[in-house]
Amino acid sequence: MTALPANTPGGTSFLARYEGLRDRLPGRNIPAIHALREAAAEILRTTGLPTRRVEAWRYTDITAVSRAEFREPLLSVESGPPLPAKRCEYRAVFLDGRFQPELSELPPYAAPLSEHLVAAAGLLGEVDALRPAEALNAMLFEDGLFLDLPEGAGGGELELLTVATGPVAMAYHPRHVIRLARGASLMLLETAMGPEGSQHLHNPVFDIAVAEDARIVHVRAQREPVDAFHLAHVNVHVAARGVYDGFALNAGGRVARSEIRLRLDGPRAEAHLNGAQLAADGQVADITTAIDHAAPDCPSRQTVKTVLAGRSRGVFQGKILVRQAAQKTDGYQMNQALLLSEQAEMDSKPQLEIYADDVKCSHGATVGALDEEQLFYMRSRGIPADAARAMLVRAFLEEAIEIVSSETAKAALEEAIAIWWTRHGIGTPGEGEAA
Repeated sequence: MTALPANTPGGTSFLARYEGLRDRLPGRNIPAIHALREAAAEILRTTGLPTRRVEAWRYTDITAVSRAEFREPLLSVESGPPLPAKRCEYRAVFLDGRFQPELSELPPYAAPLSEHLVAAAGLLGEVDALRPAEALNAMLFEDGLFLDLPEGAGGGELELLTVATGPVAMAYHPRHVIRLARGASLMLLETAMGPEGSQHLHNPVFDIAVAEDARIVHVRAQREPVDAFHLAHVNVHVAARGVYDGFALNAGGRVARSEIRLRLDGPRAEAHLNGAQLAADGQVADITTAIDHAAPDCPSRQTVKTVLAGRSRGVFQGKILVRQAAQKTDGYQMNQALLLSEQAEMDSKPQLEIYADDVKCSHGATVGALDEEQLFYMRSRGIPADAARAMLVRAFLEEAIEIVSSETAKAALEEAIAIWWTRHGIGTPGEGEAA
C-alpha cells in the first residue's frame, strides 16, 4: 500500500475505502479493470480531489465533499422510497447506486455492468490526472448499466432512474457504458433524485460510443435534494454521421456539476450539448463542456440557460477545439443567465481553440435580471407577482427545453423544474406546468 502524502487535499477517506474494498470490487480478476482502478488510486494519492486552485474547478468548490464522511452501499437495498410513475417502455432502477432487478424492466440490449465487465473493459475511458473527480469513480465503481445496441437496432425509450434512499449519507459511483453499433438509435432519460435531507454523493460516469449513422438522445434530469452532491462525467465518441443529442438539467444538490467531453471522430458527425440550471441559496450549479472537432464537416450546438435565486452561483465552462483536419466545422455556443437576486453570481468561461482555416464558430454569453416592465404589465393584468415571475422564468428556459426532441424527456424536465420552483418557495409554476 502506498502511503498517503500528508498534504493530500481531500480524497483520503475514499482511498481508505478503496484499500478496504479492493479485493472485493467487481473486476478484480480482470487485468484491464484492475489496472484502471490502480491508476485512479494513484491519481487520488498524488492530487487528491480538485480544489479551486485547479483552473477547471476555479469556480466550483467541492471542499465539503473532501471533508464529508460518506458510507459505501455495500449491501443490496431491500426497501426504498416510493418510485415515480414509469415514463418509458423500459426502466432500469438503481437504489444507492445498486441495480434493482425486481424494480426494473430491461430491454434485450441492457444488463447490469457488473455482469459484463469483460465485454465492457475495452470501452471504459482512461483515467486522467487532470480529472481526479472522474478517477474517483474509476477507483470505486461497483455497478452500472451496460447498453450494447446491435447494428440497426431501434432501442426505443429507456429511463435510468437513480434514487438515494437516505437518511444515511452514502457515496456511490455508478459506471454506465453505452455502445451503439452502426445505424442504432436510443432515447435515454436519466433521472436522479432522493428524499429531502439526504446528504449523499452521486458520482456517475458515462462512457458512450456512437458508431456510424447511429443516434442517441441523452437527457439528464438531475433533481436531487438540496444537501446532496452530484458530480457527473459524460465521455462521448461519435463516428461519421453519428449524432449525440444531449441535454443536462441541474435542478438540485448543494453542488451539482455536469461535465461532458465529446469527440467528433468522423465526417458529418454531430453534437448537441444543451442544458439548463436552477440554483437557490447556498447552491452551486456547474455545466462544463469540451467538444473536440477532430474530423471535417461536423456541426456542434450548445445552448445553456441558468436561473439563479438568492445567494447562489452558476458556472458555465465551454470549450470548442477545432483541429487542423476539421475543415468546414460549424460550432455554436451560447450561455445565458437570469439573476433573480442581487446576491446571485454567474461565472461564464467560453473558449474557442481553432487550428483550421475554413470554419464557422461563434460563442456568446449574457447575464441579466427579469424585465421589470414585463412584470409590471403582467401584474396590471391581474397576474400575481409570484406567478408572473414564474411565467417569465419559464419563458426564459423555453428556448433550451424546446430543443429536446423527445416529448417524454420534455415532460420529465418540466416536472424537475416545477419541483425545484416549489421546493425553494420562490413561487408557483406557470399555468400548465406540473406541480
